[in-house]
Amino acid sequence: MKRKDKGINADLENAINDMLAEMKTNSEWTLTDKMKILDRALKLEAIKLKADSDDWGMGFANDDDE
Repeated sequence: MKRKDKGINADLENAINDMLAEMKTNSEWTLTDKMKILDRALKLEAIKLKADSDDWGMGFANDDDE
């Protein structure tokens, strides 16, 4: 079984970057639409910071009940 590469899917990251670029040039979008895209970009950055941390997610293997 092949291990999944660590990190964010490059296609997802590129899609969000493309939406940000389009948002900057398209003046017809509503403020709500623009804020949704910014929110997605900020969430992606937060996930990237967590995913880059070596100890993130290691708590699932620990049994705290013992």
